[in-house]
Amino acid sequence: GAEFIGQSVKMKKVFSVIDKLSRVETAVLIRGESGTVKELVASALHHNSPRKDNRFVTINCSAIPETLIESEFFGHEKGAFTGADSRKIGKFQYADGGTLFLDEMGDISMGMQVKLLRALQEKKFTPIGSNREIEVNVRIIAATNRNLEEMIKNNEFREDLFYRLNVLPIQLPPLRDRKSDIDHLAKYFIDKFNTQHRKNITGIAPDAMEAMKIHQWPGNIRELEGVIGSAAMMAERPLIDVGDLPQHFRDCGIASLGKQRQEEVLIPLEEAQRRHVLR
Repeated sequence: GAEFIGQSVKMKKVFSVIDKLSRVETAVLIRGESGTVKELVASALHHNSPRKDNRFVTINCSAIPETLIESEFFGHEKGAFTGADSRKIGKFQYADGGTLFLDEMGDISMGMQVKLLRALQEKKFTPIGSNREIEVNVRIIAATNRNLEEMIKNNEFREDLFYRLNVLPIQLPPLRDRKSDIDHLAKYFIDKFNTQHRKNITGIAPDAMEAMKIHQWPGNIRELEGVIGSAAMMAERPLIDVGDLPQHFRDCGIASLGKQRQEEVLIPLEEAQRRHVLR
């Protein structure tokens, strides 16, 4: 997968940490900007761990309404609240023996954080409307793009839960800090696109690659995948060139190319003048 592509020093460090963390049971917190494919790293941790034969279960904490999140985590009994017309098993119980991935962890309320912390500490919980406790054995991997330290200062995130999750953090670098990996990632996405759409894109022209290296990639790997996908659809030749990229890439690509050509002209002139002087 794309998460394991990269020759940059920063990504090699990440790979090394993933390798070590696959062998232990501790909670892991994956930090990084939006689009840095944190969920793929969580999946890699699970699939390389002793739990790999059991379930890898994801909860996207930002996508679930506040009123339903406790039921999503811990389940509920029939009739526990309006609309609970059948018994539901929560994700904690469903992931028993495996790994539970809490994506966008920074988006849950303080009240829910308390319940989550208790479940992590005691390895048991009570479904809504039930009087029986359920014991579970799950490994927790959490991810966030938010500044939890800042949230702790503002009383939006519990410090004890932070320390519980942040035992072994993985910091994913943004794409702008690992631009040497763009070539490898772009090739991966071109291969993926070719397979899905039966196209035959062979690579990226130097002017397009130059423009891609200048861009700051606020949307990270997700943005890169989208740009490669749209450029591959636009391309009329086997090579993606700068004209196939979105407008802002073309603008910075042309500007940089102009600067480069100017330098190419300037260097020989200076060289000629120097030779003239030396003569």
